[in-house]
Amino acid sequence: MDFLFVQQSLHSYKHNGQLHRVWEETLVLKRTAMMVIGANDKTRVEESDGRTWITREPAICYFHSDYWFNIIAMLRTDGIYYYCNISSPFIFDKGVLKYIDYDLDIKVYPDMTFDLLDEDEYETHKSQMNYPDALDRILYRHMDYLTGWIRQRKGPFSGEFIDQWYERYLTYNRRDSIN
Repeated sequence: MDFLFVQQSLHSYKHNGQLHRVWEETLVLKRTAMMVIGANDKTRVEESDGRTWITREPAICYFHSDYWFNIIAMLRTDGIYYYCNISSPFIFDKGVLKYIDYDLDIKVYPDMTFDLLDEDEYETHKSQMNYPDALDRILYRHMDYLTGWIRQRKGPFSGEFIDQWYERYLTYNRRDSIN
């Protein structure tokens, strides 16, 4: 079932249950039992230490219940950049989209080259929070899936995907500003 144009808060947690980061609003453009596609622009974000900041550019967000990652496509003047979080699959709890952030990230550039980030942070938290070996294997397997998607330009890494959902977001915003 699709639920279009619903404002949604996003909460990121750490493995130990500690709240990590909160995005105040993301406009849900499509929601099914398996997938959420959202969009935001100039959204307030609060860090676990109380610091806040505002996102700088429009973004299309992709979450899937079968994959241990989520994908944020940031639409900048010089192209689309992606920030991919290795994370638990999302859940909805009391109207909030939630997931566990496992530190490992992949930054993808407009030319589709990419960098793996925060391996040291992952190793530190893996030790501190006693990630089980099975979890470690799942996360690295899904990182392999994710890099395959990048190389194949699959799903959110397809320019057409981002264009389609960004146009829907703009259409909603234009319609909303008229009312």
